[in-house]
Amino acid sequence: MLPMQKLTMYKQSGTAEPRVDAEATVAQYAPMVKRMAHHLMARLPANVQLNDLIQSGMVGLLESARKYDATKGASFETYAGIRIRGAMLDDVRKEDWAPRSVHRNARRIAEAIKAVEALTGRDAQDSEVAQELGISLDEYYSHLMDSAGTRLFSFDDVPESGEDQSEKQSGFADIGPMANVQRDAFRASLAEAILTLPERERLVLALYYREELNLKEIGEVIGVSESRVSQIHSQAALRLRARLAEWGEDHDP
Repeated sequence: MLPMQKLTMYKQSGTAEPRVDAEATVAQYAPMVKRMAHHLMARLPANVQLNDLIQSGMVGLLESARKYDATKGASFETYAGIRIRGAMLDDVRKEDWAPRSVHRNARRIAEAIKAVEALTGRDAQDSEVAQELGISLDEYYSHLMDSAGTRLFSFDDVPESGEDQSEKQSGFADIGPMANVQRDAFRASLAEAILTLPERERLVLALYYREELNLKEIGEVIGVSESRVSQIHSQAALRLRARLAEWGEDHDP
């Protein structure tokens, strides 16, 4: 879809008519949409276009302007951030750009990490995982780069504590009591698993998700290249996948 077509179609849709103050809202929060799009682009393949992410985010922003209810207690910026990020991720998922081999290699890496750590009782080293896979270290790093954009979305899908209540109250997520309990249990397990990661991997995740630095900025902080940050980021997600294997594919971090 060409730039602006999606936004124009949204504005013209009878089932998704923005509120009267939508134009002012877009003008005020458009920089936030662009910042979030640039942040997400850091871990997506080259064929994903920045303008497409921005347009998806703008649709999410317009939906936020239409549906936001100030009486629920959450700030508009918090509420809009959830919807903007969700709109971008939904559109990326629909493209299904990654070949099966990339997903297959990601699963193999997670299984290798789990096997090495079960055998050694400590964090698996890069060389050990490569040896377990029967490939060279360079091939291993290449697989990590390929999988960088395929298994990291659900970090964005797990809301911060301040966002969670607003999401429930607003009707943004329609889930039953048991699903809600399961989600909370998974979030607790994920938080515990993150604390067990090697220090550098914890730092990369914290700088990316908490401080919202991009990969280049993180590389400057820890003294490595941008591509190496992407590898560390991907490896952290696959290590978490190995340590949370009992949750299955539906909760793949």
